[in-house]
Amino acid sequence: MLALLLALAGYLAVAAAWAWTAFPAAVQNLPQASAVPLSPRQVEILLQVEDPDFYRHSGLSVFGGQGLATITSSLARSVYLGEAQFDGATGAFQRFYRGVFDCCKKIDIGRDVMALVLDRKLGKPQQLDAYSALVYMGTQEGRQVRGFGAAALSYYGKPLDRLSEQEFVGLVAMIKAPNLYHPVRNPAQFVQRLMQVNVQLRNQ
Repeated sequence: MLALLLALAGYLAVAAAWAWTAFPAAVQNLPQASAVPLSPRQVEILLQVEDPDFYRHSGLSVFGGQGLATITSSLARSVYLGEAQFDGATGAFQRFYRGVFDCCKKIDIGRDVMALVLDRKLGKPQQLDAYSALVYMGTQEGRQVRGFGAAALSYYGKPLDRLSEQEFVGLVAMIKAPNLYHPVRNPAQFVQRLMQVNVQLRNQ
């Protein structure tokens, strides 16, 4: 048992050191949402549903009703394990951690350590900008939809800043499982999820 705990501690320590070292490469081409910023009310809705403790936690939130899943942990997966390819030894570790995550995503806590590092290195406003531009919003017409701006155009046919509040709530409702709660392919599931989110917003 002790050996297992020591091995786990070593694994997490290496993951943290790698995330710290790889941060400059990870954020080099980080997309920004400045062209389609969320309004204060949209930010409020997003955080109420997805990460109520966002401004209080350090990357993970155990007691906020989200478990370890936070906006920061989702962003960490995109930043460190997404499409960007790192070079050299940093890239070798990236391929390893991608393999571990693909194999054991439900129990692997390496990404959670990466979230802690990301939160130390990237401010909360920058995290929101990057998340808003990168969040996966399902597949439409054979293409992945990434970010709220693209989702607004894909699903509502208009820019993000022209969405009604309820339309934006619809986008946020999709995040949990974008293809299951797809407004075009699965409208019944989408409406059911939207009702759940509206109840959640009213109760907060």
